[in-house]
Amino acid sequence: MAASTTTTDVFQSGKYKTMLITVDTSSSNLKNPPPKPLLIGTPAEVAEEFPVMVLLHGYMMDTSFYSQLIQHVSSHGYIMVAPQLYVASGNDSAEEINTAAAITNWLSQGLAAVLQSQVSANLAKLILAGHSRGGKGAFALALGKSSTPLTLSFSALLGIDPVDGMAACCRNMQTNPPVLTYVPQSFDLNMPVMVIGSGLGEDRKYKIFPACAPKGLNHAEFFEECRSPAWHLVAKDYGHMDMLDDETKGMKGAATYCMCKNGSSREPMRRFVGGAAVAFLRAYFGGDDRDLMALKDTPDIAPVQITVEVRL
Repeated sequence: MAASTTTTDVFQSGKYKTMLITVDTSSSNLKNPPPKPLLIGTPAEVAEEFPVMVLLHGYMMDTSFYSQLIQHVSSHGYIMVAPQLYVASGNDSAEEINTAAAITNWLSQGLAAVLQSQVSANLAKLILAGHSRGGKGAFALALGKSSTPLTLSFSALLGIDPVDGMAACCRNMQTNPPVLTYVPQSFDLNMPVMVIGSGLGEDRKYKIFPACAPKGLNHAEFFEECRSPAWHLVAKDYGHMDMLDDETKGMKGAATYCMCKNGSSREPMRRFVGGAAVAFLRAYFGGDDRDLMALKDTPDIAPVQITVEVRL
């Protein structure tokens, strides 16, 4: 990679106006509706082709909680597809991983029909991302743990504070299917990976609740098992839910503030996650690594205090 030039524009909104599109499984105007409801963020009012990112939500989260993050990334020229994998779920994540595969396969057949007519999706540049349990699901799908075969290939993987289970009593428990192997660089992914972590994710907010991202099941171990090229960025003073919208409604929304230890504000963490994702994608899809290398060489340009570890 080339030498860096300090830049910070990835942490601000991009040049594209954006729109959010909700797509239901029973949409009567669609010949081929998606397997699950979708929230799609897309550049608007332009006639261009854009890469596509599939974003898998965290445990018991609504896709609407990611609206501001989705719009940030979309404003830099990406189509974001966030499926509502389930409303309620148990410990086993096999079904949602299969569902994520089915939605990925749907993209080539159904995505164009729900976008503005002048906007085109470049499915040759397809990114897989996930937060929390959705991060585990993203790694599982990329590692071929779905029983639903993929008809499209992913070119990059982004884990946003991924978690492979939960802390119960005195030990950690991986949920099915387990992803972490506890063998360094054991993931055979054949694509660049960025793992974003939260410094407060290992801390309990209340003694009666486990940590939201327990040590041994979180971002650190996921990065440890990634082969190069892999990036590991950790926001020191922010928590597991701090990349969500400022306002998350309903009982689930209230839980995002109650269950996990939080930083002082969500806005800086959300801009950091969105900007880091854009810098990563520009480097590996756009051939411009200046923003990503600037984060490595001068991490204080980020809107939050971070540590950076790189395996190139």
